[in-house]
Amino acid sequence: MSTIKYDYIIVGAGAAGLNLALAMAVDAFFEDKSILILDKDVKDKNDRTWSFWEKGKGNWDDIISKSWDKGLVKANGEYIPLHLKKYSYKTLRSADFYDHAKKTLPKPKFTWKTEQVQKIMQADEGAVVFTDQQNYKADLVFDSRVPESYSLKDDNYLNIAQHFKGWIIETKTPVFDDSTFTMMDFDLKDGESTSFTYILPFSPTKALVEFTYFSPEVVEESTYDDYLKKYISEHLQTDDYSILETEKGIIPMTNFPFEDYNQKHIIKIGTAGGWVKASSGYSFKNCERKSQNIIKFLKSKQEFYKDSTPVKYKHYDKIFLEVLTKENHFGEELFYRMYKNNSIQTIFRFLDEQSSFQEDLKIIMNLSSSPFIKGFVRHLKSGFNT
Repeated sequence: MSTIKYDYIIVGAGAAGLNLALAMAVDAFFEDKSILILDKDVKDKNDRTWSFWEKGKGNWDDIISKSWDKGLVKANGEYIPLHLKKYSYKTLRSADFYDHAKKTLPKPKFTWKTEQVQKIMQADEGAVVFTDQQNYKADLVFDSRVPESYSLKDDNYLNIAQHFKGWIIETKTPVFDDSTFTMMDFDLKDGESTSFTYILPFSPTKALVEFTYFSPEVVEESTYDDYLKKYISEHLQTDDYSILETEKGIIPMTNFPFEDYNQKHIIKIGTAGGWVKASSGYSFKNCERKSQNIIKFLKSKQEFYKDSTPVKYKHYDKIFLEVLTKENHFGEELFYRMYKNNSIQTIFRFLDEQSSFQEDLKIIMNLSSSPFIKGFVRHLKSGFNT
């Protein structure tokens, strides 16, 4: 079988792969480059919803489903309003993002093929991608496949799964305040686990209602269904609704060293590259930022790509993971204190890894919890080196 040559190959047409491709498409540096995108799926369905916050106008405003400038958290029986001010919370349907990429990425510079990648191997002066139909070679391959060695059950690392199932429902009568999204509602929980309901209201009669866990163990699919039905019936107080779409997922929140799997000619991206924020599970804006980091790396002509996450944030993430792994029952109290005692703007900067040390210290101390403060002091004494 012959091998077809490209300058770059992107394996996986998800948030990471397409963010990278779209960033390349508007950068003159890649004007004369050939770029192949490979994915086993056609990408013509809405298989997930991405949400993120940002200030002002963003790159995806023309295709987002809705944005909000108000939110709320309900924990310990208390409503905590979130006034976003300069920020907006935006949601984007994956189907719209896929369609935008297909229409925007210029041909013949970009080639998109629906093929199953079987393996990727480093070779002299590049890497070879083997699919179920063809072999391809490139100077650099951007690989979104999670390493086979990663497992949620690996005790060598801290592992929490953000696992969820959501329904987009339409009700017969108005039920939702579509001016306000619900970040977390802990009124309905699965025992002592960190579990909550997340709501994105698109209109007074239509919303994504999602039951979510931050926990070391996943549950049977019927469990999500039971809690969704219960929440809609008892908390939204309606049984007269139809389910328009369903989405589900498992997002790793971990300190597993994904970046160690980068090679000279193979760079891991997305979840496989550690682009998911370990303490929150958010990733879409990280994909946008990390894609720009990769482009800077390519222009620099350096030999090896290295993760640019500031060390202190890796330690903060580790503290969160330690608490949620060892004391998962503490989740509601943890998030109550975080949102109750800090402005949402400070929290967003913290999660975006753009906060000052003073803001970091304020958030940690406002949690007022022995596990967090002990963890912070321990990491501080180490000089954030362990």
